[in-house]
Amino acid sequence: MANKIIGMAIEVHKGLGPGLLESAYQECLFYKLQQAGLSTEKEKPMPLVFEGVKLDCGYRIDILVENKVVIELKSVEALNDVHLAQTLTYMKLGDYKLGLLINFNVTLLKHGIKRVINGTL
Repeated sequence: MANKIIGMAIEVHKGLGPGLLESAYQECLFYKLQQAGLSTEKEKPMPLVFEGVKLDCGYRIDILVENKVVIELKSVEALNDVHLAQTLTYMKLGDYKLGLLINFNVTLLKHGIKRVINGTL
């Protein structure tokens, strides 16, 4: 499934190019995923459980595919450890095994993709 998602992200990047706001890429990728018949949720809230209480801390997964794959989108000069930590946090909070951290602000999208599996790159 990750390869299919990455393929669609590449199509979005080819169509739009780098330099747009993250929200533009999010809307286009969300559309492509839905058109492909995949179950998708956009801006899925992720509560934090602290001392047995669910707290809404404003965490939101950019796109969740098939209730399995966390997609965290960026449009930044370079991915850094904070972006990876954000993806890992969402994976941990939702007990998801696969995450894709995608930075659309690159010339060639394959250089902007990090696959995160079970909390590791």
